[in-house]
Amino acid sequence: MTGLTGSTTSMSPSTRQVWNRVRGLLLVLLLLVVAGIAMAALRSGDHHGRLDPRSVDQNGSRAVAELLRDRGVSTRVVTTLEDATAAAGADTTVLVTEPDMLTATQQQVFRSATVSAGGRTVLIAPGFSSIGTLAPDVDIESRTEVSERSPRCDLPAARRAGTADLGGVRYSAEASGADSCYPSDGLPSLVRLDAPNDGDIVLLGAPDILYNDRLDKHGNASLALQLLGSRPELVWYIPSLDDPSAASPADGDGDDQGTGETDGEDTFFNLIPGGWLWGTLQLLVAAVLAAVWRARRLGPLVTEQLPVAIRASETTEGRARLYRKVNARDRAAASLRSATRARLAPLLGVSAADTHSPEALLPAVSAHLPQGEHDLRELLFGAPPADDTALVRLADQLDALEREVRTS
Repeated sequence: MTGLTGSTTSMSPSTRQVWNRVRGLLLVLLLLVVAGIAMAALRSGDHHGRLDPRSVDQNGSRAVAELLRDRGVSTRVVTTLEDATAAAGADTTVLVTEPDMLTATQQQVFRSATVSAGGRTVLIAPGFSSIGTLAPDVDIESRTEVSERSPRCDLPAARRAGTADLGGVRYSAEASGADSCYPSDGLPSLVRLDAPNDGDIVLLGAPDILYNDRLDKHGNASLALQLLGSRPELVWYIPSLDDPSAASPADGDGDDQGTGETDGEDTFFNLIPGGWLWGTLQLLVAAVLAAVWRARRLGPLVTEQLPVAIRASETTEGRARLYRKVNARDRAAASLRSATRARLAPLLGVSAADTHSPEALLPAVSAHLPQGEHDLRELLFGAPPADDTALVRLADQLDALEREVRTS
């Protein structure tokens, strides 16, 4: 029973064993991190400066800005709502690259300023979170792939441009006098709406006609220049999360008044790039596969012939250490009592069927021992010991009982 009271056990894994077990998993995680960084670095240029008129990347818009400058249209880039609304006017076109980034309050302020200004507003692929405020007479129907499409409408700019790379978000306009162009299955991906003071609003379902690498295809350049060059000034509004107005509470908006909250639909998960969500999902799948790979199959025990003979003392010591490792004093005590009862029963003439029956075994033991010296029921069938000291004492008492029965 020394294994039950020892301070260390041979079953405790060493530092080297722990390292050997986890190094494979750590290597896999390291490879995933390196691969993620490499992919991010290789693709970092794909969206760098996307729809930025100062960017020469393939998804930038420097080319269209240069063509507009040659036609006498000045382009000004702004990143805050205050600058965008201040610049709005009858001689100005305001382009919004990502309308869905605007909060509900920002959308209301922007629409009030631009509609009353009498200029042109161009919205790039507005979605569900912005279409109701920025273009309330338009509904989103579905999305489709971007491809070469014919105008099929009476909008002069579209008819002069001819085919262009349109698609993306498809809309339906109920306002009278609206121009619905470049349809797919009858649903347009370019919509122009009349606004007060001779202004108008243009919705583009996809930004591809403004990209540097797509501008020279089909009628993309013609359509982009006509939509953005109808006024002498172009304000290129790129919404930013650093805009102070994005954190401003709604002023006088009914339910939001005095609460310090906006009714925007932006959430934490909406602000996380889609690539991170897919990456997390892939890591989860990899973790599940690794767990399945490393998991041990559970099945029936198989008896095997040991290659060498192991001394009973070593087996006893090993089992004792295992019990001590998990604090299984109840199992250890039950094993000691069961073994003692099994050895006492033949000595007392108790049948094998009644070996573990208190009604049969206890009277037989009492008949061989002086009365009152032992609490036999507690000793042979009692509760588990409370600590290791009590367990050792129980083992000693069982040994003494067995010796006394043998010598009686």
